[in-house]
This record gives sequence, C-alpha cells and structure tokens, in this order.
Amino acid sequence: MAYMTQKGYDKLVAELQQLESVERPKASAAIAEARDKGDLSENAEYEAAKEAQSLLEMKITQLKMTIADAKIIDTSKLNADTVQILTRVELKNVKNGAKMAYTIVSETEANLREGKISVKTPIAQGLLGKKVGDVAEIQVPQGLIHLEILGISYEE
Repeated sequence: MAYMTQKGYDKLVAELQQLESVERPKASAAIAEARDKGDLSENAEYEAAKEAQSLLEMKITQLKMTIADAKIIDTSKLNADTVQILTRVELKNVKNGAKMAYTIVSETEANLREGKISVKTPIAQGLLGKKVGDVAEIQVPQGLIHLEILGISYEE
C-alpha cells in the first residue's frame, strides 16, 4: 500500500494518462515505421522500438499497480504532534548548525529536488515518531548524524 496525498495521486493518474494516450501511440508508430524499412531480422531500429515499447508497457503496468494500491491520506484530519508520513519536518544538524526541511512521502512521491524523501530512507525512519525539540540519532552511509526537530507541519 502506498500512502499519498491527493496531489500525488492526481500526478500519477495524469502521468498514466499521458503514457497511455500519447506515448503508447508514438511507440506503436515507431515500430510500424521501422517495420516498413524492410528485413526485420537485421533491423536494429525495429528492435530498439520494440524494446522501448516493452519498457513503456512495464512502466504503465507499474503505475496502474501503484494507483490501485494507493491510500489517499486527508492531512486535514491529522495532527502534527509527531513526525509521520506526509509531515514536513524542519531540522537542524546539531554538529554544523545547517538547517533543512523535508516532507516524508511514499516511495512513489519521493523527489529530493522538491524536498520530498521516501518514508523508507534512513533519515525518515530515524525521524518517525519524534516530536519538536527531540534530537534524532540517525545512521547514514557517511556516519552518525544528529538532527534536532525544529518544526512539524502538514503540506496541503
């Protein structure tokens, strides 16, 4: 089961529609075009088009499964007393004073550029259940880090 916001769910549905209505016909057209170029046994373009179509169909299937397993969480009914999935956490690295903020999301919504980390990452796992003022000791590949929780909120 993948917990996500309505916004994240809508994004996945839009991506699926794009793949099915735009990308799938493009892949079929590329195969047809390559097929028209002659002998299929020695046609690298045809093989590449078939491989691209196979990858596309795999992605479509994966998206459909994610959407089918999605559990949409209404953040307006949640409280921000502790760090949970879908909370935005403001942190301070105790050692160097660096401040950062992350939103803890499902694997499908994770995007570090947007400040969204998967609930399955070591940092998210170390923060879950903590409260404002707590210092979380988290083991990451670079070693042990100490993160102080400055604030917890929910993104709409």
